Amino acid sequence: MPLSLDFGPGFMLSVVFGIFGMGYFAYGKKQGHGPALVAGLGLMLFPYFVSDVLAVALIGVAFMALPFVARRFL
Repeated sequence: MPLSLDFGPGFMLSVVFGIFGMGYFAYGKKQGHGPALVAGLGLMLFPYFVSDVLAVALIGVAFMALPFVARRFL
């Protein structure tokens, strides 16, 4: 079976969440904000393990909300 280069919605969401992950990681590292650092790592790494588009979207939004939720409750 030939290599499939599918640049569909799942790939595009992975790229967008990866870019946000780099920003969260850089902010968390510079400011010493642990939840942002963890969220950044999660946003950059989870698309490698999840292939369903809906799951990528939901997990990505959850990781993006993590620093805000942590700030409210910690």
